[in-house]
This record gives sequence, structure tokens and C-alpha cells, in this order.
Amino acid sequence: MRLEQQILFLKELDKLKHVIRQTYLVDETRQENTAEHSWHIAMAAITLAEYSDDPVDILRVLKMLLLHDIVEIDAGDTFAFDETGYEDKSEREHRAAERIFGLLPDEQGAEFMALWKEFEAVETTDSKFANAIDRLLPLLHNVWTDGRASWERHQPRFEQVWKRNVTGVGQASTDLWDYVQQLLKNAVDDGWLAAPEQ
Repeated sequence: MRLEQQILFLKELDKLKHVIRQTYLVDETRQENTAEHSWHIAMAAITLAEYSDDPVDILRVLKMLLLHDIVEIDAGDTFAFDETGYEDKSEREHRAAERIFGLLPDEQGAEFMALWKEFEAVETTDSKFANAIDRLLPLLHNVWTDGRASWERHQPRFEQVWKRNVTGVGQASTDLWDYVQQLLKNAVDDGWLAAPEQ
């Protein structure tokens, strides 16, 4: 029974490969899916862990990064700057987490749910770093594609991009935040991102 529950959960995760995100691949041939994003941010966390301002438990960070978007199987991907989509995002995702993690044996489902909630709360050192990495990668995709990964289509305001990253990257890593600020300046200078309002 336990193994069957775990296998059913793993089968359910295959659906992440069909959840299409707003961000394009660097070669701009197509949009990435959530499974690809999850792998990429996990690799980014391993690669960039040394830049966390505070020591992190990288295994816990990886678990959060691999778990937090599983809810998109039911809730879909809510674009970072979609204010209307964010009105019920938390409720949709919580229902999804309960259903999907509920497929697992009780104690394992409870562990995954606790990690998912910790990521969402952004209060611990591990969750702050996980969130920083989750916000950094879409920004990097836009930089790598001269804004075509999603900025060109959606035209977010500079202030929106700044706020999303200062409350993500800026809370966890001084070095990465300094780097992001330079990337944002370059994006404005190069015309990929509209200049901040005066």
C-alpha cells in the first residue's frame, strides 16, 4: 500500500511536464514547462548556495524548490505580475497541495506539506534562499534573451520587477542582490525594461 501510494504520487508529477510557464527557453524556441523550471532552480541552488548571507541546509532548500511548484498541476502557473491571478492564488495552491500531497502516506505527505508551507511563508533562512533562487532564474532568462523571455510580451513595470527581486533575492544574498541590481540597470539602459517612473 505505501509503495503504491508513492508510485501514484510520482505518476501524478508527470503532469508538471505539461504546465507551461511564461518564461521562454534561452534559445527562444518555446516556453519552458514547470518540470524544467524545477530542475533548473534546483541546479541553481546547488551552484549558488555559497552566496547565501546565512548558512543554509541545501537538502532542505532543494526539497522546497522541488516541491513548491507541484501545486501547479491543479492551480496552473500564475504569472509573477498578474495581479488578478494573485487574488486567489494562495487558496488555489493550498487546495492543490492538500490533494497532491494527500496521495502520499500520511507522514510523508505531512512532511512535504510542511516544507511547501515553509517555502510559501518565506520566514526561515532556507526558505528565503529557496525563494531567492526561484525569483532569480526568470530574471536571468529575461536577461539572457534581451527581455524576450517574458518582459517583452507582458511589459512589467521596473518597479514590479524590482520589488519582486528585492523581496526575494535581496532578503537572502547581498552578493546576488548586487548582481541583480546591475542586471536591472543594464536592462533599462538597453531598453529591455522600461525606466523607473520618476
